[in-house]
Amino acid sequence: MTAAAGRAARALPVCFALLTAVHLGALLAGATTAVQFTKPALMPVLAAWALVRGGPWPLPAALLCGCGGDVLLQIGGEIAFLAGMGCFAAGHLCYLALFARTVRRRTALRAAAGYGAAWLGTVALLWPGLAPELRLPVAGYSLLLTAMGLGALGAGPWTGLGGALFLLSDTLIAAGLADWPRPPVPQFWIMATYAAAQWLLTAGVLRAGASRPGPAGALVRPGREAA
Repeated sequence: MTAAAGRAARALPVCFALLTAVHLGALLAGATTAVQFTKPALMPVLAAWALVRGGPWPLPAALLCGCGGDVLLQIGGEIAFLAGMGCFAAGHLCYLALFARTVRRRTALRAAAGYGAAWLGTVALLWPGLAPELRLPVAGYSLLLTAMGLGALGAGPWTGLGGALFLLSDTLIAAGLADWPRPPVPQFWIMATYAAAQWLLTAGVLRAGASRPGPAGALVRPGREAA
């Protein structure tokens, strides 16, 4: 890594933290313009960090898919919402491609029943409150999100926590769609958990790549003895 790349690798996480703080503060203050400018900038900063650190290509791809989803959800309306959900779904597929190489199978298998039950229970509870045209897309997306969370758990503690927070963030969004009670300023909690989730997923993947042999940033499949 060159000196400039090293400086960027140190500066970009700090930039992300500051940008997140400004965004969350703007949500609390009701500063709509600041919210609209900062939200689309969050994931590109993480993607740049992943690239500078030599992370595997699905990682910045997942983050940029998240940026696309962030932009579309800001537009509003059902079509933009579904398109945004499609962007996030593409990001989850990118994460799954990463975790398929690193997953500790026994860890994932032990948690599979719990994650599956959580998905089924959440969909069953949300279903009556969702608009009919959103029921199947939300159920399908939540299944993919749950699979990503399960894969993230099997890939390590950092990614596992990131996947769990992503599940929490999107559950808060779904609760709004179904007119469930939510905490005050729900967008603050949605974005706080989402930003933390994406940072943990990114940091976890980069740490895994740095700790394994092979080309810079490469994630190699662990042996069967991993648990």
